Amino acid sequence: MEAIAGEAKTTSYDTTLLIRIMKITLFTAAFVVVPCFFLYNSAAFSFQFPPISSQGKEAYKLEKVLKNASMGEKTVIITTVNEAWAANNSLLDLFIESFRIGINTQRLLNHLVIITMDQKAYARCISIHPHCYALKTRNKNFSKAAFFMTPDYMEMMWTRIHFLLSVLKMGYSFVFTDTDIMWFRDPFPHFYPNADFQIACDRFNGNSKDINNWPNGGFMYAKSNNRTIKFYQFWYSSRLKYPGINDQDILNMIKHDPLFNKIGLTMRFLDTAYIGGFCERSKDLNLVCAMHANCCAGLGNKIHDLGIMLDDWRRYKSFTANNKSKSSSWTVPQKCSLKTLHKHGSRP
Repeated sequence: MEAIAGEAKTTSYDTTLLIRIMKITLFTAAFVVVPCFFLYNSAAFSFQFPPISSQGKEAYKLEKVLKNASMGEKTVIITTVNEAWAANNSLLDLFIESFRIGINTQRLLNHLVIITMDQKAYARCISIHPHCYALKTRNKNFSKAAFFMTPDYMEMMWTRIHFLLSVLKMGYSFVFTDTDIMWFRDPFPHFYPNADFQIACDRFNGNSKDINNWPNGGFMYAKSNNRTIKFYQFWYSSRLKYPGINDQDILNMIKHDPLFNKIGLTMRFLDTAYIGGFCERSKDLNLVCAMHANCCAGLGNKIHDLGIMLDDWRRYKSFTANNKSKSSSWTVPQKCSLKTLHKHGSRP
């Protein structure tokens, strides 16, 4: 009987010990997992990396540039360049020339802010344009041309998203445009007045509300409000969830995320008839507002084909009203093609 009683006591003790261990384990798991769960789910709204302090010298410089360039309702046009893109006879010269020879676009140069990624780009910018801002890049060298999906390219793109978030926080709306986009007409009349965020497409399916359109982050119009700020926070923080994936592909992912719907952002995709590119050309030169050297890799290839594009536009403008619709067409792309993309390891 004593042996049986001893076994019962031992069994009771072991059971009590096991229960205590289980409680401690569950408590520890709850302590670790639950905060992580809430941190993850709130990342879009609290994971903030303000690239420019709301106070201080850099904020003052940026505010001054934005204010001087602003059009009505605190709206600016923004592009970014490095040394390679800002050099003589490179993309920046072609970009500015397109505004000068476009229809009702030269005045928009007064509202263009050029963000430079290195000192040489800044020196060139201030020699040819009144509104330049030198972005501090934390000892990173962004002066050279970066091929699609290389580490330098990825970091440059995320730095750009980071910066645009700061602009929104300062209360400024913007049209962001890559420098390899030629402006031929004022695009503002074709923007949707009630949309928070509008973006160009590599391919447009005919429905501006359909999130299955494939967006291109080289041309975007964002209005400064709480929804766009939360959206850009969500977009920027999502790079941690999807490491090694570029900003454009991540946008394609998060537009289906439930958190995107919670933000309440009104998003529209822009028709390639107005904002086209080499992926899907604007076929009618009587409608086109801008053309992008997308689906193209290599700085030399872009410069070559964009130069020809400007010649095509000059030829179009030289025609009379009667024969413009019959005689006008693009002769590009030439060096830009899917072959150049594959050569540089890029996707269409």
